[in-house]
Amino acid sequence: MGLRTQHYRDFLHASAPVTADWLEVHSENYFGDGGYDLHVLQTLRQDYPLSLHGVGMGLGSAQGYSDLHISRLQRLIERTEPALVSEHLCWGAIAGRHLNDLLPLPLMQSALDLVCERVDELQARLCRQVLIENVSTYLRFAQDDMSEAEFLATLAKRTGCGILLDINNLYVNQHNHGEDALQALRIMAGMPVGAIGEIHLAGHLQTDICIVDDHGSQVADPVWALFRRAVDMLPAGIPVLVEWDTAIPDLPVLLGEAHKARQILATTSRPTSTPAPSQEIAAA
Repeated sequence: MGLRTQHYRDFLHASAPVTADWLEVHSENYFGDGGYDLHVLQTLRQDYPLSLHGVGMGLGSAQGYSDLHISRLQRLIERTEPALVSEHLCWGAIAGRHLNDLLPLPLMQSALDLVCERVDELQARLCRQVLIENVSTYLRFAQDDMSEAEFLATLAKRTGCGILLDINNLYVNQHNHGEDALQALRIMAGMPVGAIGEIHLAGHLQTDICIVDDHGSQVADPVWALFRRAVDMLPAGIPVLVEWDTAIPDLPVLLGEAHKARQILATTSRPTSTPAPSQEIAAA
């Protein structure tokens, strides 16, 4: 489950350990050199495997990303020794201004070449594999010449990065753009074993115009159904996370969502995913 500040005390002062298999946090919230947030994270990492999920790098921004941002991420990795590190397939800055959003890339060869170069650089700097997540979008570009799943599959093949597969985002994009979420899953399932390093689930907001990926409610039934299809297609052993970032409920509600995911995983009989020999790049 995603660790949020509202639940710090539940974890720190529980009479028995909270039944979460692992925790994920947004990396940028812990970039400071001290403070209570970093103290909590370093305390909890002693009991729970940790994943660092970036939301602010903007790998596809034409002007590049901040060297300071990477340096701060490197420092956080050194402090917390996470099992997983991830970022989004997006851009987020222009003309020296950070737009604080996960904005969609044109799905074309020039953008793919740019992101491959950026991911190679990022993994070399961090000396480890990074997972790249598919994003929810509210427009597509006329010049797109491949699907997002094809883009990510090629990115992983060329750079050795992993994929963070967000099931809710597949459903949002299917509704918003008429895309085929099952076909995207088939493309992902055809990747080498170990390429998909994490799965996300989340709630969304249905409006008259589109579905908004707001992470503010329980996982919707159609997303659970799509998750079941993904579980049938993909190897066992892939970590699954429930995200909840707005209108955050009491901890038992979120733990209930995680329990639903755990039950679905337990009802399948798939070959176990064999992890890559190392999460680190050869330069490490």
